[in-house]
Amino acid sequence: MKIDRLLEIVIILLNKGTITAKELADRFAVSTRTIYRDVDVLSAAGVPVFTNKGNGGGISLLENYSLNKALISEQESEGLIFALKTLQATQYPEIDKILDKVGAMFKRSNSADWVYIDFSPWGSNPNEYNKFIDIKKAILECKVIIFDYVNSEGKKSRRSIEPMRLIFKGQAWYLWGYCRARQDYRTFRISRIKNVDLTNDLFERKKLEVIRNVECNENPKTMIALKLKFYPEALYRLYDDFDYEAVIKNDDGSYNVTAIFPEDEWVYGYIMSFGYYVEVLEPEHIRKIIEDKAKKLLKFYDK
Repeated sequence: MKIDRLLEIVIILLNKGTITAKELADRFAVSTRTIYRDVDVLSAAGVPVFTNKGNGGGISLLENYSLNKALISEQESEGLIFALKTLQATQYPEIDKILDKVGAMFKRSNSADWVYIDFSPWGSNPNEYNKFIDIKKAILECKVIIFDYVNSEGKKSRRSIEPMRLIFKGQAWYLWGYCRARQDYRTFRISRIKNVDLTNDLFERKKLEVIRNVECNENPKTMIALKLKFYPEALYRLYDDFDYEAVIKNDDGSYNVTAIFPEDEWVYGYIMSFGYYVEVLEPEHIRKIIEDKAKKLLKFYDK
């Protein structure tokens, strides 16, 4: 379409500075006469494009011209770049080329350098990153994936899944899709997915209603309201994990937090990860479970 060609000509000029009519004609498979007509159209529309003849000449834009004021605000441009950088982390096709174009449009050479996104966890090996890429590709291309999985109860299985979407919730990534073995939709924590095989078995993506309150566990869990008391040494983690309003400072310098979690081994381990800088105030049965686990742990070192 002509409008697409006109916009791309402007973006090319923003990136290259100067280009000949012949180069543009070859790129778009049109005549140089068509390119000069396009230049006239752009000029009439207020785009400051001009031509220079002779050696080193060509088609150029006035220096410092950009599209940001005409099309999008600076705040919107930063939001756009953030979204593009997120896609870049998934190796979305040709995203680097798009980022270059956006950077040129806003005349900010460092416009895409203020954020770096990596979906692989700290301490992971490179296969963790490739795993995420394979899953993303399977979702976009509607291909079945097969992988080994260990659920929260330690049970191992080989799964054949029609992947539907990636979900980020509770500081972790999950895959939601149709499990052919269970003949139902299931949610899988990405960190527990191993040995991913991307097959050529295609599936038809079903139209789904908007999923609300997706539960990121394979099996439904009982939700509990935990009341925890943290000591000052744990403060550096509290504002990472909880809302500011949920952290209540006590007169003795400690902090109380009330939060709702699913009750399972994960939450017991999470509480114990604070060591002796946390105390369970409520509910009583969770306090007892942590006490028993701490006693068992102590036995390993009493030996």
